[in-house]
Amino acid sequence: MDVYISHALEACIQSYSSIKQTKGSDLLRRLAEIFAGDRAYLEKVSLMDEAFDDHPQFEELREILFDLLLLNFFAADVEKLEGDYLESEEWEDIENQTIDRGTELLNVLLYLRECFDEQIEPQLDDYLREFLLVDEDEFQDEHRIYEPVIAHQILVDSSYEEIAKVARKIAPEQELAELFYPMMGFFYEQHPTTEDLEVYLHHSANPAFDRAVYQLLVHYSRRYS
Repeated sequence: MDVYISHALEACIQSYSSIKQTKGSDLLRRLAEIFAGDRAYLEKVSLMDEAFDDHPQFEELREILFDLLLLNFFAADVEKLEGDYLESEEWEDIENQTIDRGTELLNVLLYLRECFDEQIEPQLDDYLREFLLVDEDEFQDEHRIYEPVIAHQILVDSSYEEIAKVARKIAPEQELAELFYPMMGFFYEQHPTTEDLEVYLHHSANPAFDRAVYQLLVHYSRRYS
């Protein structure tokens, strides 16, 4: 398993469990074994789901960590397969079987990985326009999904409080409703201090989830520091 994915996984579960005051060590151990194992990708997905089924108190994190498992596949597992595996019918079938899984967090993580490869600093405007291509006609699905972010880009120069105010106004059915606060919080401050995190949590409507996602991003992005 990629070491920074390992750090992100640990930070995510520990952050969530510390606020919920529930033990996360068993779930973390099981997921770490799954991520690092040699099983086929869909087997790993099934094992991950079994782990969450056995730990329902962490259900909020299931799809977030599905994203991380897929990132780990791209970062580590795919190197063990044939070079054109991601163009194969087998992978297309896997994509079809998992099309409804995961969240937009995966795109953020893939962007951060690209930033490292290109040795550039992650920035929200670059993420939207150069990675997601939201201004291009053929990428209007991305524009629709990210409309709340596009409309409020200025928040990355404001404060956690102002980000939280906008987050509360986003309709729950919008795809970025849950991720808006931690995603924008990350682009606002990618290297939060203890004091920053306290302020961030103070303004959060869902502290356990928001802290878990923010810490996942922060710890994964430390490879780019």
